[in-house]
Amino acid sequence: MNIDQLAQISSYLVGSAFAVLSFAFVCHVAEWVTARKQKPVAVAAGGAEIGEAGESSEELASTPDRYSAVAVSLTVLGTALLIAASVTRGLAAQRVPFGNMYEFGVTGTAIALTIYLVLVWRSQIQWLGGLVLGVSLFVLGLSLSTYVPPAPLVPALNTFWKYIHVSTIMLAAGMFMVGAAASALYLIKVRAEERGTVGPVLSRFPSSAKMDRLAFQVNAIGFPLWTFGTLISGPIWAHYAWGRYWGWDPKEVWALITWIVYAGYLHARVTAGWKGRRAAIVALIGFGTFPKASSPAPRRSG
Repeated sequence: MNIDQLAQISSYLVGSAFAVLSFAFVCHVAEWVTARKQKPVAVAAGGAEIGEAGESSEELASTPDRYSAVAVSLTVLGTALLIAASVTRGLAAQRVPFGNMYEFGVTGTAIALTIYLVLVWRSQIQWLGGLVLGVSLFVLGLSLSTYVPPAPLVPALNTFWKYIHVSTIMLAAGMFMVGAAASALYLIKVRAEERGTVGPVLSRFPSSAKMDRLAFQVNAIGFPLWTFGTLISGPIWAHYAWGRYWGWDPKEVWALITWIVYAGYLHARVTAGWKGRRAAIVALIGFGTFPKASSPAPRRSG
């Protein structure tokens, strides 16, 4: 199988993954819609609870759960397709697929979704699926718009430290994405709790305190990875490639800004006891700075 065929297979796999993940997102939307339509049920003769159309309350309650289960299954399939796409892209390019925005987006999305699925398996956080998939589809769509054929990298980019740098950045990105999704949903739910307007959709989510705790835990894991990627492996790669550790180009400056925001977030939580709304807002600000800092574009020697 030649390089062009491998590249074509990779493109087909990415397109298939995008379609499957889109269906998974639709299933999460259907989960929310069916949950919102649930109403208090009446009691029929014999004590069975029935809905307006005669369905039992168990059938009504299980409908959103079924959509959620289908969404998770489709997410597993879509993630597997993205992993296969990254592997075939790497075989076509004869290198690790970290060389441009297209490869960074595809491989990074695969890693982020893998992290999400591991957390679903360990902590049952499928309630985050709609937001996680929404962000993932947006990133994947942008990546598709930047497609370039596979090609060798210049020597400065094809180094061991570059791969270490990019891989740790991708792992941190996955953690930050889950943390941002949890923070966003926290702000929505805590507002509803304060107003007493928690409906059937928000009642499917865990308590706001659990969301806040999850956001802190995943950001606390992502921050050391980001620290190693931006302040250790990144400068070492830059030194080998361009003869200097730091050049204050926009990418490096935004990486430092992201590090400062997340460092402030974690410091405030641990030492000042920041929790809840203030911490969630800072975490979202940190994630907002992340896209400008995580581009794999080559650094310039100035």
